[in-house]
Amino acid sequence: MQPHDDPLVVTVTVANHMIHRILVDNGSSADILYWPVFKQMGIDRDRITPFSSPLVGFAGEQVQPIGLISLPVTAGTAPKQKTVMVDFLVIDRPGAYNAIVGRPALNKLKAATSPYHLMMKFPTEEGVGEVKGDQTQARRCYNTSLRRVSDPTPIVIGTVGGNNRNDPKGEPAEPLEDVVIIGDKTLKIGTQLSPKIRDGLVIFLRRNLEVFAWTHEDMPGIDPEDILHQLNVDPSVKPVKQKRRKFAPERNEAIAEEVEKLLKARFIEEVYYPDWLANVVLVKKSNGKWRMCVDFTDLNKACPKDSFPLPRIDALVDSTAGYGLLSFMDAFSGNRKQNANYTTPSSTKNLSKREASLQ
Repeated sequence: MQPHDDPLVVTVTVANHMIHRILVDNGSSADILYWPVFKQMGIDRDRITPFSSPLVGFAGEQVQPIGLISLPVTAGTAPKQKTVMVDFLVIDRPGAYNAIVGRPALNKLKAATSPYHLMMKFPTEEGVGEVKGDQTQARRCYNTSLRRVSDPTPIVIGTVGGNNRNDPKGEPAEPLEDVVIIGDKTLKIGTQLSPKIRDGLVIFLRRNLEVFAWTHEDMPGIDPEDILHQLNVDPSVKPVKQKRRKFAPERNEAIAEEVEKLLKARFIEEVYYPDWLANVVLVKKSNGKWRMCVDFTDLNKACPKDSFPLPRIDALVDSTAGYGLLSFMDAFSGNRKQNANYTTPSSTKNLSKREASLQ
């Protein structure tokens, strides 16, 4: 958004950890890594070497670093990436940012920065690499600095190559507890809430039961007379009817169960002569159950490309910094009445129930 005077706040990879809220400061003579972030990275403290000289701020205040550590920093996106070794001073002081990239790192990257364009560019073997600033995060960090928050809880989001099954990005999650809302209906809330906030949250959830859905039948959908979404299909493209795929008995049973749920909830309806026909695709979920998807690749090719894709989920999560509470909404199999029809293939003798292909 223009005009602005926002700082350049970027996301780069440090020692295989994708770290957000990094301030690019051309006026800093040192590269800074805050102690809470260093601990979350899981790096052995023995790798830190002593550093005796204090850091001096513009007002003359002095901060004694814990020490110095050299870590690889990767900027840009493949293939236009560049990795350099950066000597970070680790400090244990409250801050609105997770790290500060100063002149030493910028010189190693041979980077040119533009606060006006919120952009940093640098040469790579494959061409000019770039890192875009996050204006929303920059303003949140600036406001946090003004409030002088004693503990802004710096966050590291995204470990490259992480293998945590509960969190593929490697970030440990807060423990959750099941809270009975009504009958056998439960919701999960964080265990680190204060008693006052927890009790108030439970009361709020119970007062607003109508916004939750535990089954397909709890989602009546929206009347098409109120609003109706239509696909912008290129009329010059010939409709594609995919050939029916065969599935193992276990998958056939999962498909039949899911179709019956969608029929009962009136999310889909039967058609006999569809123009477009797409097979279903089953994906195994972490809980062992099947998730039924639809192979819409042919239909997607016939629609214009979306120039405004959804933002990255890690950027959305990181933008919650500074807020007291965070809630996740799970769109349970879609919460609207879809214009998705299904047809029964002609050869279904090996199925105990109808196998559905969604249109």
